[in-house]
Amino acid sequence: MVDYGDAAVDPFSIDNSMEPIRALVREIAETGVIPIVLGGDHSILWPDAAAMADVYGAGKVGVIHFDAHPDCSHDLFGHLTSHATPIRRLIEDEHVPGRNFIQIGLRSAIAPDDEMFDWMREHGLRAHFMAEIDRRGFDVVFQQAIDEALDGPEHLFVSLDIDVLDPAFAPGTGTPEPPGLTNRELLPAIRRICHETPVVGMDIVEVAPHLDPGYTTTMNARRAIFEALTGIAMRRKGLPGPDYLDPEVAGPPPGQQT
Repeated sequence: MVDYGDAAVDPFSIDNSMEPIRALVREIAETGVIPIVLGGDHSILWPDAAAMADVYGAGKVGVIHFDAHPDCSHDLFGHLTSHATPIRRLIEDEHVPGRNFIQIGLRSAIAPDDEMFDWMREHGLRAHFMAEIDRRGFDVVFQQAIDEALDGPEHLFVSLDIDVLDPAFAPGTGTPEPPGLTNRELLPAIRRICHETPVVGMDIVEVAPHLDPGYTTTMNARRAIFEALTGIAMRRKGLPGPDYLDPEVAGPPPGQQT
C-alpha cells in the first residue's frame, strides 16, 4: 500500500482539475495497481472512471455507484463540470456503458426530475432506490447490482459517495439525505465486492469532516477504505467466497455451533 500523493488540481478551476486527476489515476492503474482515490466532491468520478477506461478499454469497466443522489444532471447553474454532473459526462463520453452503470441507495427529495429520469432511461442506467432496498432487502439488491454491472464488462469500478449512508452514520457531508444505508450494510458490501469481483479502482467522496464534530463520518469513511483493502487482499490471497469470514472471529456457521 502506497500513498501516491495528490493530483495537481487547480484550486480556482474545477474544469482545469479534471485532466490532472485523470492522468494521475491512469498512471497508477497502468502499473496494475488498484487506485483508491479520496475526494473531494463527486466530480472526480468523471476523471477516475475515465482513467479506468483508458487503461482497460472503453466499455470494459462497469461501475457500482453508492449514492443518495443520481448525479446525472446536465449542468449545475450552467456549469457542466460539478458534483451533480459526473455520470452524464462519463456516459456521454462513452467511457462506461449506461446499462453497466448501476446506482444503489438513491432517495433524494429533489432529484431526479423528469428530464433526468428520461436521460437515465434513454441511456439504460439501472438505479436501485432505497424504497426497493427496503422492500427486497439490501443483500438481494446488492447481488443484482453486481450482476448488472458485470453484464458485459470484465472489470469493475466502485464509487462511494458517503451520503449513501443515513445521516446518523454520516452527518459530515454536503447533502445528507435520510433514510439511508447503515454502516452494517455498506461496510461488509465494500469488503465483499472488492473480494469477490474484479474491482480495478475505487473512489470515496463527499466527506466533510468540518461538518461532523463527532468524527462519525470520517470513521465510517476510513473503515470503508480498510474494508476495500481487506477485500483486495482476500482476493489476492485466494480466500473463498461468498461472504468469507475468518471463523476465529465470526464463529462457526449457523447450525454448526457446539
